[in-house]
Amino acid sequence: MSPKAFKFGDNISTDHIAPGRLFHLRSNLQEFAKHVLEDADPNFASTMQKGDFVVAGNNFGLGSSREHAPQIIKIAGVQAVLAKSFARIFYRNAINIGLLAIECDTDLIDAEDEIELDVKNGVVKNLTKVAEIKFSPLPEVMIKLLADGGLVEHVKKYGDFQLV
Repeated sequence: MSPKAFKFGDNISTDHIAPGRLFHLRSNLQEFAKHVLEDADPNFASTMQKGDFVVAGNNFGLGSSREHAPQIIKIAGVQAVLAKSFARIFYRNAINIGLLAIECDTDLIDAEDEIELDVKNGVVKNLTKVAEIKFSPLPEVMIKLLADGGLVEHVKKYGDFQLV
């Protein structure tokens, strides 16, 4: 069975992702991840499987610049977030911590659809609908950062920022 999509709408904020009322868990990200996206879908964290996808509409990650939001998505085991658009700070935080965030047309993906991602060629394959969604391939430097686990891990590995 391939990873499946969990579908969300437009304007999913960092408070939907990392509920502010649970801010006391920011020093325990493993515990915080058990509540990821709880305010958008109370069952998400308990039903998603490692490797599944978050699929959303426009402006995913708007609001405060909580770096905990992409961190707990990654810790929960989400393979990637696919959205029509991202809030700028959320997108940059996601890449910096090693969470794959792809801008693409998500209209052809519904909840529970089985999907595969081909980052190198810029294709999302919806296996349920037998459809392909093209997106602009990521620059090599972003692929490298993601492969290394994010910016901090990349710097640890190379001693400085390298475009290797």
